[in-house]
Amino acid sequence: MFLHDSLDSKEPEVLCFGEALIDRLGPLGGDPELDEPVEDCFGGAPANVACGLARLGINVAFLGRLGDDFIGNSFRRLFLSKGVNVSGLQKDALRPSRIVLVRRDLNGERSFQGFAGDCGDGFSDQAMSVNELMDSWPLLASKASWLVVGSIPLATPTSAEALLWSLNEAVNAGLKIAFDVNWRPTFWNVEASTDSPPDQDVREVISKIFNQSSLIKLAKEEALWFFNSDDPCRISQSLPHKPDLVVTDGANPVRWLIDGFSGEMPAFSPSSLIDTTGAGDAFTAGLLSQILIASSAPRTSQRVREMISFAAACGALVCGGAGAIAPQASYEEVEKIPYISLIHV
Repeated sequence: MFLHDSLDSKEPEVLCFGEALIDRLGPLGGDPELDEPVEDCFGGAPANVACGLARLGINVAFLGRLGDDFIGNSFRRLFLSKGVNVSGLQKDALRPSRIVLVRRDLNGERSFQGFAGDCGDGFSDQAMSVNELMDSWPLLASKASWLVVGSIPLATPTSAEALLWSLNEAVNAGLKIAFDVNWRPTFWNVEASTDSPPDQDVREVISKIFNQSSLIKLAKEEALWFFNSDDPCRISQSLPHKPDLVVTDGANPVRWLIDGFSGEMPAFSPSSLIDTTGAGDAFTAGLLSQILIASSAPRTSQRVREMISFAAACGALVCGGAGAIAPQASYEEVEKIPYISLIHV
């Protein structure tokens, strides 16, 4: 474990479990492995969501594992500077922190082409320890109401064991599960094409989390792969707990079913498009922050639409800068976007 800081004493409302890593962005239209200049940015979907929630004023903890290296120590300083609780952050003395090679086309759209930094034993995020997690979990989960997870830890047996343990503990403690599938075939098979769908075995492993979730976010292609439908109402009805469900589709309209209210709205267009990395994670952070802030307020169709608008604005603003964390907006910055009525913290 990293040494605890005074900020660890903040009791989190949300726990974000999973990978923290470096996104190595290649030049627009170039190869991050061969071309210059490259830009290294903090990333990893759960880390992005944790920082996004903290930026929006939500008490949050990150549960993950990083190398005992420059990246790991830099991440710890970043989390602390953002106000993210790091008492569930593990240190790996053997395996390095992961670097993801991110190719960007001339429009800023990104794809993942592989990794850098592996010395032969894999990456630290693949070795999340259940035993260390057991030590930090009781205090972290005591006041939490949500656990945010993705599918990437399931790609490696050790991290999968830790994720499944966390899900079981969370359900037993009454925490709600927010699941953003975040399908990235490269994490399962480094030689896979970036647009490869999950095979049947992988779909079965990932599908188990759907049955435990209260909130599910799917990209349109993920919805079609797993449910043969991109209709949030139809997908929710097919699951035992009838979860809230959001389907995003890049620059196309977002669709949702939340608290029984369904709808569709156009995606926000960023004023400048630099890099789309982390836009979906910023959306997730924005939506979950609104759910928490409005937890005691009566829900209406209009209120849910405003929550989605807030989340979409968070995602659009991230596209205006490089990386997934540095461009994240504060509540006040999101509030300046016209035509959105927001809940005030």
